[in-house]
Parts: sequence; structure tokens; C-alpha cells
Amino acid sequence: MSEAGNGRRGALPPGVSRSLELGEKLRGEGYLADEGLATAIFLALKLGRPLFLEGEAGVGKTEVAKVLSRLLDTPLIRLQCYEGIDVHQAVYEWDYARQLLHIRTAEAFGEREERQRFEDELYTRQFLVSRPLLQAIEHEGAIPPVLLIDEVDRADDEFEAFLLEILSDFAITIPEIGTVQATRPPVAVLTSNRTREVHDALKRRCLYFYIDHPGLEREVEIVRMRVPGADERLARQVATAVQGLRSMDLYKPPGVAETLDWTEALVALGAKELDEALIEATLGSVVKYREDQQRALGASLSLLTGTGA
Repeated sequence: MSEAGNGRRGALPPGVSRSLELGEKLRGEGYLADEGLATAIFLALKLGRPLFLEGEAGVGKTEVAKVLSRLLDTPLIRLQCYEGIDVHQAVYEWDYARQLLHIRTAEAFGEREERQRFEDELYTRQFLVSRPLLQAIEHEGAIPPVLLIDEVDRADDEFEAFLLEILSDFAITIPEIGTVQATRPPVAVLTSNRTREVHDALKRRCLYFYIDHPGLEREVEIVRMRVPGADERLARQVATAVQGLRSMDLYKPPGVAETLDWTEALVALGAKELDEALIEATLGSVVKYREDQQRALGASLSLLTGTGA
């Protein structure tokens, strides 16, 4: 652990003092990060700053948090954002069922003092249900947890404003109990698929990196690493085909996740190389909209794989 410039303590894996070393550690966990991404992750850990990752769905944003959790040997706490999410789903809520049972127990006591004691206990820690943000702040391990705030672009403006406060101080005020402050701020990773623009104020709290689709050679390397059962020829054909699909102006271009899904499906079928029949039979593993499938099936095999019909 090292002292960060803003007073927080950064969490770096043992033996890592440079971004290149971190890149090798990430590779060892099965994640290929280019120099820019490795540097952004390194700085987020070193400086104790939240990391904001933006990019198309399926390019590996969420996987960054999962890999960091394994690398740091610390829990991953995930908050999945969605339209309408609020404090009760993200931070805490009261266990009303248990409180009701507590009230009924109090009513069973005839003595006024005993009833008052039971009622005073209703809004204490024992009836509080911790949600992901509070869990991350209250974590007591030697290494802070990785807090993944996934698809923050799906939340509304009010929740974004609430996150600003959380990311500034990593403290939460519960009116009935008081303020809960993190002793070691979590390693925060925020992701966005750009379904809408996230406010600049939230991005300013974070280090920012845009993860783009990988080039062909890197995608082949990813497939070979993540699906070791795939022949090199098949891995290259699949990666080339996916690159071709991304150039077709599809409604939902496939990400790396779909490349891996497609390769795993082909390996499960015992395929050694792509042909038209296999593409038609397995296209649902990589293209998830009917209109996109029709467009893809109308393309020639050579466009998809560079091998010719």
C-alpha cells in the first residue's frame, strides 16, 4: 500500500511499481490490457481515484473490476445500475418485516418501560440491511474491496448527483444512526455503455478511459488466451469475422464477449474452421438481433473471414 496524493491509500498488487508491471499482472489473470488502459488502472490504484470506463457493450469494462478483485485478492462488490435505482437499492434500507415482529414483541410486554425500550431499538444497526455502497464503505478487510458501479449511464440524474457525494468522501449519512465513513476507500470502477451522456461533474471525480474494440491481432490473442481449445486458424477466422460484422453498421455490433461466446460455441461443436453452414447455424451466439442476422447472412463468407467461399 502507498500513500496517495489526495490523502487516500492506493491499493497495488504486490511487486507492482509501474504500469507495465501491472499490465503483465493483468495478462496473468487472463486480461489483455493495452498500455493506455494499464496506465489508467495503475494510476487509479496508485492515487486512490475512481476509474471511469466508457465504451461499447462487450469490450471488457466490467471484466476490469473482476480481474482487479482477483489480483488484489479482495471482494468484488457490484452495484448494477438501472432506471429508477435509488438509495434503498444502492445504499441501505430498513428490514420492515423484522421491525414489525419487534413491535409485536413490544406489545406483548405490559410494562411501559419495556415497550419503550423495544421501540427505541427499531432504528438501530440490527435492523439495517446493507446494500452494495454501504457494504463497500463498511468493509473491514486489510485490503479495500473493489466497488463496481456498472452501467451508470442507465441511472437517472438524481442518482448521479448522489454518487458525486459518495465518490468525494466515501461517507454515507443515515439519519437514524449517523455518518458511516470508509476507513479505506474502496477501489471504485464505474462503467458506461454511453446510452446517454454522463454528467461532467461525475467524470471529473474519476480517471477516465475509453475502451474501444480491439484490433484484429489483439482480438486473436484474446481468443487464444480465453478459449485455449480453439485452433489458431479458427480463432483468426472468428476474430476476422467479428471485425467484419462491426463494419456492417449493425444495430448492435458484437463486442469481445460475443467473440468469445461464438468461439466457445464452435469449439463445443468440434469445429476447426468456419464455413457458411457453421456461420448460419451459430450466428445467434454473436449477433442478437434478427435484422442484424439477416444483414450478416447476406454478406459473403470472404467478407466475414477473409478466406473466400
